[in-house]
Amino acid sequence: MTEQEKMLTGALYFPSDKTLTAMRKQCRIQLDELNSICQSEHKTRTRLLKQLFGSTGKRLYIESPFKCDYGENIHVGENFFANFNCVILDAAKVTIGDNCMIAPQVGIYTATHPIAPKQRATGIEFAKPITIGHNCWIGGMAVINPGVTLGDNVVVASGAVVTKSFGDNVVIGGNPAKVIKSVDLNPKPD
Repeated sequence: MTEQEKMLTGALYFPSDKTLTAMRKQCRIQLDELNSICQSEHKTRTRLLKQLFGSTGKRLYIESPFKCDYGENIHVGENFFANFNCVILDAAKVTIGDNCMIAPQVGIYTATHPIAPKQRATGIEFAKPITIGHNCWIGGMAVINPGVTLGDNVVVASGAVVTKSFGDNVVIGGNPAKVIKSVDLNPKPD
């Protein structure tokens, strides 16, 4: 298996591999272009994002600066929005559903490292996919860790550190994140 194949299947891999290094360099070039374009140039920015990501809905908007590792492993649905300083480390697949909003300074990290210091010192790492359902809102400075799946209609409170998966219709927060309350899908008008 190539290092890229190992990376995408969750096996230990060396990110210093020539192919992976070249892919990240190409992604940085694309990100430099994207992040240098004025926010008012929405059509150009959308075109660049559609070229960068593995798949997108028709409508998406990301404020600059935006950073990711590869881009091609990111899949976002319709009406995706990410605010300033979003970082997605996409060594594994990141799937985000329709109508999702990401607040400023959110980190979504698929890449991780061995716990054992000698193994970690070799530079080896592995990645776990992240899935975020439809109609989710990720609050500012929240962190979504490797391997997490969030169901539909999940709200992640600002500053939360999400270390495990959660089902549909919950508000989560804290470090580590836990359920704070359920989402009322049929609220009464004020």
